[in-house]
Amino acid sequence: MEEYLIKDGKRLRLGYTTGSCAAAAAKAAAWMLLTGRKKDTIRLQTPKGIELNLKVLDIQMLADEARCAIQKDSGDDPDVTRGTLIFAAVKRSDKSGVTIDGGEGVGRVTKPGLDVPRQMIEENVREVCALVGYDGGIDVTISAPEGEALAKKTFNPRLGIEGGISILGTTGIVEPMSEQALVDTIHVELRQRRANGADYVLLTPGNYGADFIRASIGLDPRTAVLTSNFIGDA
Repeated sequence: MEEYLIKDGKRLRLGYTTGSCAAAAAKAAAWMLLTGRKKDTIRLQTPKGIELNLKVLDIQMLADEARCAIQKDSGDDPDVTRGTLIFAAVKRSDKSGVTIDGGEGVGRVTKPGLDVPRQMIEENVREVCALVGYDGGIDVTISAPEGEALAKKTFNPRLGIEGGISILGTTGIVEPMSEQALVDTIHVELRQRRANGADYVLLTPGNYGADFIRASIGLDPRTAVLTSNFIGDA
């Protein structure tokens, strides 16, 4: 991807989210399943308005299923999922519409307050169906074989995402701002607390604060939201 932004006088390359990878892989797999023709690249219009032209990898075309992957590119953002392959496997279904599920290495959202880009995946699969004149059902399974190991290096367990990496990103684009990414994560966790009915929240900068909460207040530090240096934003 060759889109950039300027931050603090530096030219930083944008990337694309796991959600964009999943949508693009599903779109390419749907095309190959319904046309029987191989697809080496796929175009994806992101919700942010930026069009991606992505290379399709690890293609498998079977009689009743097509499977392929898109490689995650986080641009100049320090993201542990950089280079990860996000797969989509697509089959025809007896059910109407597009059914989306998570497979190996894709985390399950166990708390409300997270936006999973199901709409982006569904819209791109429906676009292919309309293009080829297919009006039946489609099953889509998204997977990330490295996801479970990578998830241990992320905020996912605190955000209620279990078993793998998150398929997130409502804009479809990663902006290389590591500080902003942390602030956004704090905001997501705060929204989740509200969605779960909390009318107050405990904030702590980090591990020292968590130890104080445990030793002096007698509360489980997992009930607190970690803010690092962004207590004002929180």
